[in-house]
Amino acid sequence: MDSDVIVVGGGVVGLTTAVTLAERGLRVRVWSRDPAGETTSAVAGALWWPYRIEPAEEAGAWALESLRVYGELARAPEETGVRWVPGVHADTVLDGLGAWAARVAGLRQLPAGEVPGPYATGLAARLPLIDMPVHLAWLRDRLAAAGGVVERRAARGWAEPAAVAPVVVNCTGLAARELVPDGGLRPVRGQLVLVENPGIEEWFTAADAGAAETTYFFPQPGRLVLGGTAEEGAEGLAPDQATAAGIVARCARIRPEIAGARVLGHRVGLRPARAGGVRIEAERLPGGGRLVHHYGHGGAGVTVAWGCARRAAELVTG
Repeated sequence: MDSDVIVVGGGVVGLTTAVTLAERGLRVRVWSRDPAGETTSAVAGALWWPYRIEPAEEAGAWALESLRVYGELARAPEETGVRWVPGVHADTVLDGLGAWAARVAGLRQLPAGEVPGPYATGLAARLPLIDMPVHLAWLRDRLAAAGGVVERRAARGWAEPAAVAPVVVNCTGLAARELVPDGGLRPVRGQLVLVENPGIEEWFTAADAGAAETTYFFPQPGRLVLGGTAEEGAEGLAPDQATAAGIVARCARIRPEIAGARVLGHRVGLRPARAGGVRIEAERLPGGGRLVHHYGHGGAGVTVAWGCARRAAELVTG
């Protein structure tokens, strides 16, 4: 065998896991069905925040570990795609968050008069905002520097990768529904609109974890990302024009200048939500190999990527 590990899945979770393993000295190959730019990760608005992810206690710890890493990566934003950006989480109170919130520097409750839009409560924060096309390319380069390889290759089952490496890591996201199979996985459809930025420098969110419609905008280099939706069970990848118009209208209620911004494009992704939350556990394959499952990150794959990758790496090497 010319590899120690095959990581199946080339999104942010798969690439971050592969980097973590390769930098521990393992020979790693990533099998990715899709180019990085066509994965669900490439669509993500990618503000660090534990959103739509379970189990809550573990997710908080994974998120804080990832926050520490993103803080380091933000020292070179042009290379890594990670920047510190201020903004407001509307309709959110500190007491409603988990224990992790106490360890986020600068997170503070706002008086009603300082919250944009029709919201009585909100939090101010300065958080990592990740430009995903740049970050995914940087992860691939970092993996290559550590000796790892990315291949365009789909896995039809576990026997195929297990034939070329003693350990297989399942980072297939929603595709694990069929591959495992795991009937607890379900898509949560997210639609975004990309517009020219009319001069907005802070992010904004009003995203109830149980709502099908959300309101947020993220200033990314060369564009403003507007969102969004969280449609449980919906699987359509074609942008819906009525949905897009509603997204623009909701964001324009917060910042009216958004209404006249030129539309640059539309994006749709399917978040891999799972009953019971993130699955990180190992099992033995029939031929004696090891399969490490690492999927089900819901709407927070970017937020927990580094913390989860290190947990998965412990199961690979342990």
